[in-house]
Amino acid sequence: MGFEEKSIKLQVEEEKACETKTICLHAYTDLTYVAPVVFLYLLKECYVHGNVKATKKFRALQQQVRQVLSNSPQPGPAAFVAHCLYILPIFGSYCEGISHLIISSFHRFLKTEATTGDSSEAKCIAVQLFLDIVEGSIDHDERIAVKILEVFDVRLTDIEKVVSQSKAKNDHRFDSVKTFVEQYIFGLIESQSYMTAVNMLEHFSIRQSGQSFLLKMIENKQFKAAEKWATFMGKPMLSLLIREYVERNKLKFAYLIVKKNDLQQEFPDVDHKYKKSTVKQLAEKACWDVAEAKANGDRQLIEYLVYMAMEAGYLEKVDELCNRYSLEVLPKVQEHEAGFQHQRFLNLNELVVDGIIWVDEFNGLGEATCHIEGSKVVGLDCEWKPNYVKGSKPNKVSIMQIASDKKVFIFDLIKLYEDVPDVLDNCLTRILQSPRILKLGYSFQCDIKQLAQSYGDLKCFKSYNMLLDIQKLFKDPRGGLSGLAEKILGAGLNKTRRNSNWEQRPLTQNQLEYASLDAAVLVELFYRVRDHSHNANSLDRNEKIEWKSHIVSHMDNPKKSRKESRLGKELEIEDESSL
Repeated sequence: MGFEEKSIKLQVEEEKACETKTICLHAYTDLTYVAPVVFLYLLKECYVHGNVKATKKFRALQQQVRQVLSNSPQPGPAAFVAHCLYILPIFGSYCEGISHLIISSFHRFLKTEATTGDSSEAKCIAVQLFLDIVEGSIDHDERIAVKILEVFDVRLTDIEKVVSQSKAKNDHRFDSVKTFVEQYIFGLIESQSYMTAVNMLEHFSIRQSGQSFLLKMIENKQFKAAEKWATFMGKPMLSLLIREYVERNKLKFAYLIVKKNDLQQEFPDVDHKYKKSTVKQLAEKACWDVAEAKANGDRQLIEYLVYMAMEAGYLEKVDELCNRYSLEVLPKVQEHEAGFQHQRFLNLNELVVDGIIWVDEFNGLGEATCHIEGSKVVGLDCEWKPNYVKGSKPNKVSIMQIASDKKVFIFDLIKLYEDVPDVLDNCLTRILQSPRILKLGYSFQCDIKQLAQSYGDLKCFKSYNMLLDIQKLFKDPRGGLSGLAEKILGAGLNKTRRNSNWEQRPLTQNQLEYASLDAAVLVELFYRVRDHSHNANSLDRNEKIEWKSHIVSHMDNPKKSRKESRLGKELEIEDESSL
């Protein structure tokens, strides 16, 4: 057992040349004559050098150190570790990291060994080390001090025993060890090291701090420390913590503590308040399906979700929920509906003459491509079904909208990719890589990335010519595309459907209109900017928006000859002048 023979290659730059050096580590099959300082030095070399990721290296070394402690360290494994911790501050910036490494390794070692045989001696060393840390003569982080107390199981009685046997007994500060420790802990509280203070109070079973301490932690957003302290103090303190969280509208924290500690009878309303808050937050983000799932059929929550949909102007969601859960049209809904009629949102009929065309087969794809190639300016957008599972990959882009000043084409990418992938690739390449068509987007970088990830084997999403991000033309992007439309066109966009299920077929009429508007409005915004005919109150009349300089080409490993590149640039310049 022990450290195996290893070589760590160091790249040392000498006179601008790389020279490979090797450090050979001793095989620790026997630690009888190895001093702690030598062990630490070689451990530090392993800790510092190498190209392995930090977490992986830490775990590997942790396993090695745990094994080494079985190879007869003197005077015993526990005392050997305690001596190492005493010496570690001389290693400066490496002290804290290696301290965590050794303590965690020793903790694992103790799980496999019934006894170390030197626990009494090690505990005395650990007590003296803790006292030196508290007095400031040994420079260890306060968190390391807590870990030393825990791993060596140091109690107040152990400190009193060591103090009574040392010169410290003549120091008036040690008249009461408990008072001495409490003063140190209160110092931690004053310096806002709340979790360390809580860990130490719990370790020594000191229960003197109370409500004011709990409130300090809450005010400083130390919620984990507050919960740990309240749990240690018992049910009255936990109840106080829950009431504080409810009063401060931190309902998730309150809900989790109630659930964890089986306090539903004492706080019967917390569960409903938390779920109502969750439904509200999801509805405000337009995550209607998830909000409905969170409501879980609860009639009160469903009714609340209906009100939220009504306030957002999502009338079809109101009808959908009322039908699904057999709800009558609620009085408050009727009031909201009457008020909502006065709200002003942009209508598709104001922007597009010939309407929406759904493209999901070969012939339609060809016709759409021909029409778009005859346009000088088009708006681009795309939609995909939201994925609310944390850590999972986003869903594939479902549809892509391309709008001219006459029509909006909605491409069913999922179906077209399955049925005619080569034709789809060819048609979209002709559009997206054309130097004669100006493509408009709004914060389109995210869409570009998502398209490439969804359809990585298609060439059309790897290269873009003549792309203009409308967002970059304005200094203040607050309010998103809807805010910009309201500022320039006098009416915003109804965004309630942005997180709907874009993979369902057929899409609802409202989904089609929402998707079309996002692309069509870009064309209208561009013409207003170009012609400078927007409302005088929206932007300064004398402000000239320079849009041509914002046109960019996004390339993915382009391989063009100089002649092709020059020709492409000439075409861009020629077409910009004709827009």
